[in-house]
Amino acid sequence: MKEEILQMLKSRPDFISGQDLCEYFKVSRTAVWKVIGQLKNEGYEIEAVNRKGYRLVSSPDILSASEIISGLTTKTMGREVHCYEELGSTNDQGRMLAEQGAPDGTLVIAEMQNAGKGRMGRKFFAPPGSGIWMSLILKPEIPPVDASMITLIGAMAVQKTLKSFDLDSGIKWPNDLVIDRKKVTGILTEMSAGPDQVNYIVIGIGINVNMKSFPEELKENAISMAMASGKNYHRAEIIQQVMKNFEDTYRIFLKEGSLAFLQKDYNESLVHMNKEISVHEIRRVWKGISRGIDERGELIVSTEDGDTLVRSGEVSIRGIYGYAE
Repeated sequence: MKEEILQMLKSRPDFISGQDLCEYFKVSRTAVWKVIGQLKNEGYEIEAVNRKGYRLVSSPDILSASEIISGLTTKTMGREVHCYEELGSTNDQGRMLAEQGAPDGTLVIAEMQNAGKGRMGRKFFAPPGSGIWMSLILKPEIPPVDASMITLIGAMAVQKTLKSFDLDSGIKWPNDLVIDRKKVTGILTEMSAGPDQVNYIVIGIGINVNMKSFPEELKENAISMAMASGKNYHRAEIIQQVMKNFEDTYRIFLKEGSLAFLQKDYNESLVHMNKEISVHEIRRVWKGISRGIDERGELIVSTEDGDTLVRSGEVSIRGIYGYAE
């Protein structure tokens, strides 16, 4: 009921009477009063006036299930939310919840990660209260070979979200978004699967939102939304938009089975399109010209010997903006 009352308060710029809330939810005035009290304790400023009712004055920048669910427009994504003050890794928690039967679309969020990681085990900077550290549990009926395409869907969902906040970003295949040549978002996709079928996928997304600075070793390569625009952002609104954009694209992917529908937009967003890159594989390093992705999300790299398809995974693309990953 708390999420529904919060959603009603957000949708009404004027007062909503306590009696109307009682009748709608078929509960007592005391029950409504208790929910209003809970919301106030979470940081919501709610005006209460006799014979008028309740009016939402302002919302805090908190990441709670109530705040996130109240503004969702999705059917599945983010409809179950698990919020934590601190986790080692949202992906680790997501995998545990998936093993315990968490439904498709379950969202795991932490205010702080103390053991966050990126691709190939790299540490991920995730301080409290200033960014979005979240993981989404997916249970698609797809073969394991198709799972890597989920990362690209996540990247496009975040890019579209950033654009809705008037921020232009580019994609560094397969899992980074950059603004002004610096990393603003990282994505890590992990899965559990049998020989022919995915059991579950956990896609972790980290977005630098309201940081004002970074540690010395990251300053040259990292940026936040706030640093790029000079504005502060309400993180729950960003999450809600990412969930909507992800769900829209993900549903098309499940229906079509490839990224052909996304290929043109994705390639137009690549920061290394038609540029020389270095491909760092486990046993060799080689150079070529990036030609964008194919319908499977694999990167086409041209060399003197012809075109080679590079799959995301234990591969790093370098030569763009001086950083890898």
